[in-house]
Amino acid sequence: MANRITLTLDCADAKLLGDFWKTALGYVDVPPPAPFRTRAEWHASFGLPEDDSVDDLAWLCDPEGIGPRLSILKVPEPKRAKNRLHIDIRVPGHGTAEERWARIRAESERLVAAGGAVLEEFEGHHVVMADPEGNEFCVAAAASEA
Repeated sequence: MANRITLTLDCADAKLLGDFWKTALGYVDVPPPAPFRTRAEWHASFGLPEDDSVDDLAWLCDPEGIGPRLSILKVPEPKRAKNRLHIDIRVPGHGTAEERWARIRAESERLVAAGGAVLEEFEGHHVVMADPEGNEFCVAAAASEA
């Protein structure tokens, strides 16, 4: 059995990034482990310092269980450089190159409305974007169509 991965983003505002990435990926909050009813209840069970808030992190998952989990953690230091690892959002669908590019552009516009920013477009191929805290990611056609 292969190991599974969780991607982790450091941030200044876990709620902001959690909401953005749920919108971007169609992910949902990871439910708390049994027997806890809420994530706050589970978090409190660790006896962490009072300034360690459940709002300082977000755990997201693919509701179908296919994609990797995404952890978003508040850290004190700011982002300093370009990501060495980034997320590619692959837009599904078939059709001509023009139709695929139109879907890529529509998705990037949807993500701008959700708080993202376009950094650069590679016409007909992909769009480089940033989430609300500047983490880079790309929007492109599904890998089988690239």
